[in-house]
Amino acid sequence: MSRAVEEVNRRMLRARDAMDRAYAEPLDLATLARIANVSEAHFIRTFRATFGETPHRYLQRRRVERAMFLLRATNRSVTDVCLDVGFTSLGTFSRIFRDIVGEAPTTYRERGPIVAVPTCFAMAWTRPSSFGEAKARDIV
Repeated sequence: MSRAVEEVNRRMLRARDAMDRAYAEPLDLATLARIANVSEAHFIRTFRATFGETPHRYLQRRRVERAMFLLRATNRSVTDVCLDVGFTSLGTFSRIFRDIVGEAPTTYRERGPIVAVPTCFAMAWTRPSSFGEAKARDIV
């Protein structure tokens, strides 16, 4: 791998790490592009080429992953979970949650509390697919 490719990957990782840290906060494309030290258009293209999804879709998936945990590990309302993970509209949250997970947030919550298993296994097993092949509803 060339130094130029390594540098681009490092910049994209910095932006993705910032998204992971601040997923519940409002994040704009200009800020993320500035973190990666590239233009906004170049950032979107390069992020997608590097990680296989756009920055917006990555952030949505990250927020839904956190919501999946909160829905089954707490008794907070769906609205509170929606706001806690960074969505500002319950309708948008529900639509995106259903799109990524394959079922509504309330249906997902009805599965009951999360069973204690090693964290690395649970994270890998419950990670929603951004491409829709593996649906979280198929998980027991």
